[in-house]
Amino acid sequence: MRTDYDALLVVSFGGPEGMEDVIPFLENVLRGRNVPRERMMAVAHHYELFDGVSPINQQNRNLVAALEKELEKNGPRLPIYWGNRNWHPMLTDTVGQMAADGIEKALAFVTSAYSSYSSCRQYLQNISDAQTAVGPQAPRIEKLRAFYNHPLFIEANVDHIREAVNQVGGDAQLVFTAHSIPESMAANCDYAMQLAETSGLIARELEIANWQLVYQSRSGSPMQPWLGPDVCEHLRTLAAEGVKEIVVAPIGFVSDHMEIVYDLDVEARKLAQEIGMNLVRASTAGTHPAFVRMIRELMLERINDEVPPNLCAPDCCLIS
Repeated sequence: MRTDYDALLVVSFGGPEGMEDVIPFLENVLRGRNVPRERMMAVAHHYELFDGVSPINQQNRNLVAALEKELEKNGPRLPIYWGNRNWHPMLTDTVGQMAADGIEKALAFVTSAYSSYSSCRQYLQNISDAQTAVGPQAPRIEKLRAFYNHPLFIEANVDHIREAVNQVGGDAQLVFTAHSIPESMAANCDYAMQLAETSGLIARELEIANWQLVYQSRSGSPMQPWLGPDVCEHLRTLAAEGVKEIVVAPIGFVSDHMEIVYDLDVEARKLAQEIGMNLVRASTAGTHPAFVRMIRELMLERINDEVPPNLCAPDCCLIS
């Protein structure tokens, strides 16, 4: 398969892999944001419960390995690089290695399906900053499009949610979750609309009428309005209505990390037990074969000029 591109770059959020990494990692995440130190230390405690290890880095290693097999089998046979926004391997280091290896033009797959400042525009800025840091030898890098409604992304989530539903029976209430963002940020992007579309597509495939899109992992000032309702608030509402069986599907994420293993698997599950509900959490897309195939299809779209290099308007997804 002939192509002008000579590499694929996987770009992700990053996460600590030991207690010594936690505070430096959180300082990277929060740099430039007015977040009190005590709030950061409270989040650090979440990592302590897991020995300071976020699952996201290993999940990205698994994804890269699965992608390597997919591209080796079906093409294009491009080398795959991986760089993170907030922890090692850092994006600037990875782009520097790409330049040293002679990479001139690469596609970038960002591990976020939706459009918002933090899930799209900020990653574009991260890539640009890394190129600037590396200098004139940095490769040209083109981000693949948002994929929230791609049929293979939907298929991967449908399969995982069906497995979860089968654990609790057909009467379960389906609750989709995504990371909350400030309402001021949401007003400048299609994030909430895209999440609603994804939820509807999945529910239709599953033939489930009882579902709701809610949010989780709010981290901002209580004085600032954020998207809601919060998942724990919604669980209390459902419990008051007599609902006993819940499937929570974190469709706003493509792989597990601390916002899932703590906010859902620890905090939400504890609440569910306290209010007499059986909660089963569906897996994220992860390395589902359909999701891996989707990434290849996104690459082929760009290689075959089926989508333009930049689908974003200059003023889209502003921070506020």
